Amino acid sequence: MGYLKYVRKAFQAPSEEAQEVQHKRLLQFRNEPVTIRIERPTNVARARSIGYRAKPGVIVVRQRVVRGGRQRPDIKGGRRSAHSSQRKVVRKNYQQVAEERANDVFHNCEVVNSYKVAEDGICYWFEIIMVDRNHPAVLADPQLSQIASRTGRAYRGLTMAARRSRGLINKGNGLEKNRPSLGGKHRLH
Repeated sequence: MGYLKYVRKAFQAPSEEAQEVQHKRLLQFRNEPVTIRIERPTNVARARSIGYRAKPGVIVVRQRVVRGGRQRPDIKGGRRSAHSSQRKVVRKNYQQVAEERANDVFHNCEVVNSYKVAEDGICYWFEIIMVDRNHPAVLADPQLSQIASRTGRAYRGLTMAARRSRGLINKGNGLEKNRPSLGGKHRLH
């Protein structure tokens, strides 16, 4: 199996030393910019399991997302039932929002996948694996070139985080109307 088995185990059940390291990391993450490109993934076992390869054209981005739901702007102009709440319900999880924001900054790249690195009371941090669409090493790799050719994956809900929020991870009885999408089920008939 190799060393990744031990790396995975260390992240799943951290020792006291590992918890201290994670605490120091969190302090460092808070002082960094919202979107930052990093040299290598923090959790290499998780990154490799979702598609990371240490080759040119594959980059890792750490993205910070503020917790606490989405808020509408301040309500003005009288009380109407539609405006009674400032909380806005968006059917996206934080991971999908993080992928889209990272793709906004690195717009010449495509999102492969992402995973959660850390959280505190205010923010989540996700590491997003991206591939450069025009890099020769990416175009030579069959799997990565297929991902790179599908432009706008993060915005079209094709990453695993987005598919999870769309209800496409599960199959079977009771989920017939989730496909092709929650809005597209009405167009089939």
